[in-house]
Amino acid sequence: MYLEKLSLTDFRSYPQVDLELAPGVTVFVGSNGLGKTNLIEALGYLSSLASHRVSQDGPLIRFGAERAIIRGALVRAQQRLSLEVEINAGRANRARINRANPVRARDILGLCRTVLFAPEDLALVKGDPGNRRRFLDDLLQLLHPRFAGLRADYDRVLKQRNALLKSARSHGGFRKQATPEFVSTIEVWDQHLAAAAAQLLAARLELLAGLRGPLAEAYAQLTDGSKGLTAKYRSNLTGYEEDNDSTPTEATEAEGLAELSELELTDRYLNALSAARSREMDRGITLIGPHRDELELQLGDAPARGYASHGETWSVALALRLASYRVLRDDAEQGVLGSDPILILDDVFAELDVARRTKLAKMVASAEQVLVTAAVEDDIPAELSGQRIRVISAGVIDGQ
Repeated sequence: MYLEKLSLTDFRSYPQVDLELAPGVTVFVGSNGLGKTNLIEALGYLSSLASHRVSQDGPLIRFGAERAIIRGALVRAQQRLSLEVEINAGRANRARINRANPVRARDILGLCRTVLFAPEDLALVKGDPGNRRRFLDDLLQLLHPRFAGLRADYDRVLKQRNALLKSARSHGGFRKQATPEFVSTIEVWDQHLAAAAAQLLAARLELLAGLRGPLAEAYAQLTDGSKGLTAKYRSNLTGYEEDNDSTPTEATEAEGLAELSELELTDRYLNALSAARSREMDRGITLIGPHRDELELQLGDAPARGYASHGETWSVALALRLASYRVLRDDAEQGVLGSDPILILDDVFAELDVARRTKLAKMVASAEQVLVTAAVEDDIPAELSGQRIRVISAGVIDGQ
């Protein structure tokens, strides 16, 4: 897959910009602050319906405009596909596929597959567990677009259940609120939460099983191989004791959970939720579920978080994205899309030493399309020869 055309209207700093691109390597070169990252952010949004820089859509709309529009013309195998996303302030976003009638924005998920590495990805290593959970879920969404609906269902049920627990806590906690009416209501939400949690956990564990090999391989290729990178999934579903009210709810290694069916996982979640009910009501929050799990990255014998050096942190974050690319590419080779995902590297080479630059360039040069941003062209290794597009100022592009 590759992006043939990208058009932006009132997106970030661009009133209007139209780009023509080609397969292979394209480097956007320009001083910081001129809008290079805005271009690849738009493509990332077309793929995931989310920005890698901000959590809300508002900043994506050019100041003073009512909406932003991203249009992309893609070549997927031998077919051409046109996608459009309209980002609205205060209203639901809309999308179009091949200029047809508007559809839900979520309906375009999976049609444009990208893997984007940016400096913000250092949070995958140094940040809190939510960053790593989101990494898994975003990759699952690219592989299986229906997963977006499951994520939304789980978040909705979790929000409703938390509201119920918070209400109980504000009225005196478990001992005052364990009425038959309350118990019957919380048990209904337990059923919904457990079913969604089981699907979510099973999907993450299956994904991680396929991700571990490419992750270790990518890290070894980026470094001297003196330390191995491993990934473990830690779930708070493991290790609880149903009759022990003091059972801790921190995540422990999810050994054996991958062998359980979704129905068995659902039953385990129901038992865990029942065991944790008094603690949940005292705290007014759901303590059991995938929203509190952890993807633990380990370098050698030590956790990467807190122990990895600056260079190691960059290499671990890069390895996560390169492993994602490998998983998506292998999925495409099985006939799902018939082409590679688009690989995007935002401002990465300036932070790497010469040896790691060269290693990374060799690893990605064979991708069907690689989009790179750089403030200094000399930072780009010779192995990534190809089209150069100069960003002179916001909205002004030269050298197409």
